[in-house]
Formats: sequence, C-alpha cells, structure tokens
Amino acid sequence: MQQSIEIDEKIFQDAVRFYGTIFNIPPLASKIYAYLNFDFEKVGVTFDEFVEVFSASKSSVSTSISLLLNAQLIVDHNKMDERKRYFFINDEYRKIRFEKIVQKMQDELKLIDDLNKFKKGKEHDHDEKMEVYISLLNKSIKNIQESLNKL
Repeated sequence: MQQSIEIDEKIFQDAVRFYGTIFNIPPLASKIYAYLNFDFEKVGVTFDEFVEVFSASKSSVSTSISLLLNAQLIVDHNKMDERKRYFFINDEYRKIRFEKIVQKMQDELKLIDDLNKFKKGKEHDHDEKMEVYISLLNKSIKNIQESLNKL
C-alpha cells in the first residue's frame, strides 16, 4: 500500500472490521473510512490516492465514496485553485449518529405507548419488565441528549 498518511496496520485492520460491522458498509468503503481516521492533520485524501493506496478500480472507489458521502460519514472539499476534491472524516457524524439513535429510541417508545393504549381495553397482566425497559429507554435518551448538548 503506497500512502501519504502514516498508518498502523493492526489498528487499521481492526478499524476496517469495526466500521464495516457498525456501519454495515462494504469492505472498500470501510477501508476508506478507516484510512481517513489516520488523517490527524486534516490534510484530506484525494480520489486518486484512494485508487492507488487500495489498488482498486476507479468505479469501486467512486461507489464507496458516494456511499460514505450519502451516509454523512465523510465530507469533501475543494482546495482553492485546485480541481481535486479532498475527502475527510465528517466530524459531525458522531453527533448525527447519536441523534439517529435517540430518534430510534423515541420511535420505539411511541410504538410501545401505542401498543399499551391498544391493549388497555383487553385483559392482560402488568408487564414489570416492560416498565423497566421503558425507564431504561427514557434514561438513555436523557443521558445521550445531555452529552450531545456538550458536543
């Protein structure tokens, strides 16, 4: 692998596996995302560098970059007086990711509430475990939102 960014191969491979799983993205997209994590100086990486570093076809790199851009995992910028696009990790993604998690928990709470309203007319035992689960969701939402406000 010929690259301008210095990487640690073990950390890189661990990152590729982790991001591929957590974001459910294909291997090349995961490699690109993991690689960008090593761009500590925020100089950016060009399309051509990805093609060279990963010995991948231009169409494969293009597809992976599009996927990462659409998922808001990365952003791109053009530097002054240059046609090349430079790609970077989207620093806002951590916040976006947890906002999506909160939204999913809120959606689940609404669904649980709707189901509980529906079953009120029917005879059922009180579900103590469900109450604990609802409490856990509410506490988690509150904790995440408090942390997000600090980001």
